[in-house]
Amino acid sequence: MAFTNVGSTGKSSRLSLRMNLPRALKLASIPRLSSLLAMAAIASLGMSVPALAQGTKLWRQSRIEEFEKGTPEGVAIGSDGRLRGGPAATEVITTPSSFVWSVAASRDSDKAGTAYLATGSPATVLRVTQDGKSAKLFESKTLAVQVVRLGPDGALYAATIPDGKVYRLKADAAKAVDEAGAEVVFDLNKQDGDEKKTESKSRYIWDMSFDSAGRLYVATGGPGTVYRVDLKQNKTEAFFRTDEAHIRVLAWDKSGNLLAGSDGSGLVYRIDPQGKGYVLFSAPRREITALAVGADGTVYAADVGDKARNPLPQLPVQVGSGGITISFVNPGSVQAANASTALPEGTEVYALTPNAAPRKLWSDKDDVVYQLAAAPDGLIALTGNRGRIFSIHTDGSYSDLAHLEAQQAVSLATVPEGWLIGTANTGKLYRFGEQVSGQGLAKQGDAHAYASDVLDAGATARWGRVEVDPGSHGYKIWTRSGNVEQPVRSAKDWGWSDWQPADGKVTSPVGRYLQWKAVLDSGGEVSGVGVNFLPVNSAPAVDDVVVVPGARFSQPPAPGQQATVSIGFTAATPSGPSFEANSATQPIQAQKDRTAVTVRWAAHDDDGDDLTYDLMLRGDGEHVWRVLKKGLTEKVYSFDGSALPDGGYQVRVVASDAPSHGPGDALTGAIESERFELDTTPPVISGLQVGAAVAAACGTVPCPGKMNVPVGFAAQDAASAIGHAEYSLDAGPWQYVEPVGGLSDSREEHYSFPVPLPAGPDGKADNGEHLITVRAYDRHDNMATAKVIVPAGVK
Repeated sequence: MAFTNVGSTGKSSRLSLRMNLPRALKLASIPRLSSLLAMAAIASLGMSVPALAQGTKLWRQSRIEEFEKGTPEGVAIGSDGRLRGGPAATEVITTPSSFVWSVAASRDSDKAGTAYLATGSPATVLRVTQDGKSAKLFESKTLAVQVVRLGPDGALYAATIPDGKVYRLKADAAKAVDEAGAEVVFDLNKQDGDEKKTESKSRYIWDMSFDSAGRLYVATGGPGTVYRVDLKQNKTEAFFRTDEAHIRVLAWDKSGNLLAGSDGSGLVYRIDPQGKGYVLFSAPRREITALAVGADGTVYAADVGDKARNPLPQLPVQVGSGGITISFVNPGSVQAANASTALPEGTEVYALTPNAAPRKLWSDKDDVVYQLAAAPDGLIALTGNRGRIFSIHTDGSYSDLAHLEAQQAVSLATVPEGWLIGTANTGKLYRFGEQVSGQGLAKQGDAHAYASDVLDAGATARWGRVEVDPGSHGYKIWTRSGNVEQPVRSAKDWGWSDWQPADGKVTSPVGRYLQWKAVLDSGGEVSGVGVNFLPVNSAPAVDDVVVVPGARFSQPPAPGQQATVSIGFTAATPSGPSFEANSATQPIQAQKDRTAVTVRWAAHDDDGDDLTYDLMLRGDGEHVWRVLKKGLTEKVYSFDGSALPDGGYQVRVVASDAPSHGPGDALTGAIESERFELDTTPPVISGLQVGAAVAAACGTVPCPGKMNVPVGFAAQDAASAIGHAEYSLDAGPWQYVEPVGGLSDSREEHYSFPVPLPAGPDGKADNGEHLITVRAYDRHDNMATAKVIVPAGVK
């Protein structure tokens, strides 16, 4: 098992929270909201608030959850967080099938190491020699050969589903046979003397076992029944019936009683030689997937599933050449589990000791136990859907022994040197035991080695001292580094260095990624490993800046206060900077204030360093940036624009990571804003005058009794174009007026317009004194006013 594609998810490990938190907070910049965003980010991680990481960082692994992300080879990862020597898994063969449902091992000394495999998709029986050479003994058009067993007569017995037949095969056959050429010794469709109404009969064979007299016991489903087949007399009888849906697994206790586990109510039956059953255990879950009996007589049972519902969906299967479609539920099957949107909600393993209450020995919410086998110190458990093999000890402690290159470990057979393991997705055969694997690290003579998960430092890093917990002994630490996420797959691949010994200090070259390996001597043990590293400092980046004249940011305004201005960033183009969806890039509210200018920016640091910001200002025609404000920690700032001359300006934002680095090591990043105009001076109104009243026109002729007063003035601004002008008669409503020519696009505009005089009591124009007020605005809403008196009697 070569150490490639390290880790259960295929992705490299990130740092612990104290190193990773700055990334979660890097865009929380708005005053007051920054702390809220930070707390939200922390709450989403489910962690408490530590100090931000600076300088040298420590990547440490000491718990089983951390070690399980790596790859053991001949190493047991204990639930106490210790690495110890253990059995190794060696791949023997990858079959053409997706599933190896059952494994049987030869008992003949001249065929030592030979295995017989029952496979599915396609359904075959294979003979595999110790050196990995295979020969097909049987092939079927059914879904799968579910069980294979070696009989005391030396013949091989194979059960197929969903047709529910058991075939007798020659274990040493030179060529394969199919259903037509193989001998049928058991057929569910022909039981109870009813060969016509087969649609209601059991067709599912889940397990088989032989007793000391050589009789074959067949566990079936739909409903659950155990049949006994006397192969010598060719006689079949229903040995034990139950109202459970399926009998899933068989075993023998120390007294010669048959043990059977069911699907439906999760029952473990003890059945005496006369076929009388007794419920030994009613599990909390609906299905018993595995049974094992320890040397002391303790019965171990694994259960899965919720009794309130069946988490496994119906599985459609095409059978035969006629294209008949049938649907059935294969309890605990890998096919059904793969088709289901929800896993069977974990597994529990119970210990059933005589004269004692059932005891929950082990449970896991992620892994499902498919097979159990007794071991000297407890149990061996085969699981999915991560392809793990566990050792479960009698005191409830456990060890992660192997990570197979398959999703499920589903079948096993005991051999003198350990076990033969069959897997699903993909269908492989492994040899598992206390031996040197001959693959992977063992090529370097490492019988017991563990390769860690891959550290992603986030940037190119220098590696420091390796820290190993006190109490560890009998080990050697090696490291390798690289600049691609996964280690090399072969000697020709580029991207990672070779393994190098780390005698206290890492000697691997600088890089972004690091992996360590522990090689254990006989009796060696490692309880925790940490690696010190210092990422090479990366300069901060200022991603965007926006300047809004006429706005002042402070506390959110209370109801009734002046109007607000929304300040948001320009939408980023595909080639421009992008921001996280939950970052502080949403518009903020600022108060409208024509004398103020607000600058807002977005910045980040890939190292998660604390940042400070300096604001610089430069006017049109100037060549030197002048300091506006230094040492800001927030990412928004308002200043008084009335203290500066009117004109065009730019703002420069400089970000520095100096708070997280020593003198001389800090780096900066900067961005310059677009040009903006600063104008706080109102326009000047000149030449305001009125002329003699004239008769108002009604179409093309004068209107008797209606008079207009002609008004004229000029408006001029030093910095920006005139925006618009208005007038008011006798403090009445303001009326918009157009400049001469209609377009208001110059710094000086002239206005000439008639003002209608109001009508008097007699309906004629009021010839008394009137007040005309005018006002002019520039582009920045600076306003100037002027007035003129229309004397009484002006005509």
